[in-house]
Amino acid sequence: MTLQMQTVSRPSDFGQIDINVAVTGDAEAPLIVCVHGWPESWHSWNSQIEHFVALDYRVAAIDVRGYGESSRPDAIEAYRLVELCGDAAAVIEALSPDAPAIVFGHDWGSPIAYNTARLHPHLVQAVAGLSVPYIPATAGNPMDLWNLLYADRFFYMKYFQEVGIAEAAFEADLPAALRKVYFGASGDAPSDLWFTDRPDGTALLDFLTDPDPAPAWMQSERFAPVLKSNAGRSTHGWFNRYRAQHLDGADIEGVGQPVIAQPACFIGGAKDIVRKFVDGVDLFEGAGASLRDNRGVTIIDDAGHWVHQEQPAATNQALESFVVGL
Repeated sequence: MTLQMQTVSRPSDFGQIDINVAVTGDAEAPLIVCVHGWPESWHSWNSQIEHFVALDYRVAAIDVRGYGESSRPDAIEAYRLVELCGDAAAVIEALSPDAPAIVFGHDWGSPIAYNTARLHPHLVQAVAGLSVPYIPATAGNPMDLWNLLYADRFFYMKYFQEVGIAEAAFEADLPAALRKVYFGASGDAPSDLWFTDRPDGTALLDFLTDPDPAPAWMQSERFAPVLKSNAGRSTHGWFNRYRAQHLDGADIEGVGQPVIAQPACFIGGAKDIVRKFVDGVDLFEGAGASLRDNRGVTIIDDAGHWVHQEQPAATNQALESFVVGL
């Protein structure tokens, strides 16, 4: 499998945006675009790239704006969903100008994938979201809900809101920070780790464990390129996405239809912390509610938040069933 690195450039209100894309497969084959989440890179899709190229697809995995070799504009507003979806659309237009693409997204990449289907419907044939279900954007600030549910308590999105705090903590020792986050949100970590009552102001990395030894899925060489591509660079874009959430509703609410029209599916890990964000509610139960052509919700055992890396074979099987059935 030969990967080629390409740069897709597009103008924006924040200057020229360059999106780094890893591309492999026959240029005439149907295109799958993979969009990673926080805090990862295109390398997180290595298992899916190999699997779908072997099935005669062309696969393009991007460094989302703010990560890796892609542009890292300073402004919080540059990380609105409408901007990030525009980046994904530009990649599809550049690589597959004559046919729509299938889009996979994980974590923040999931809302990017789903909303690219909503905002640029002619470019997206089908969409698969991993770990974060699709919820149509509405006016208002999502942080209002988290501030209410976690009043006077730690919640990681609240911790990310103050500019500079999370950046300094992560950049002080990026390898350790990523090990802690990857392990802490995985199916190998204690199930209540993120939901034990802690006071506001608690630093995320202070209660996460640096695993020794790390689980087998974390010992892959795939993590070395993630560190290399982000070493010595500002992580502000990683956290500005969380700070830009309150702008998404005004951008998106009146555009297109809130229900995704294209064939769509959802895949999540049985031990994913996202399921428990609202006490007493399983957020995966309604994962298909706003998907008009819902092709299925798949919950994979023994996987946490990084489902496509923790259980790549099961994830690939679910994705393959979805794609083959289109």
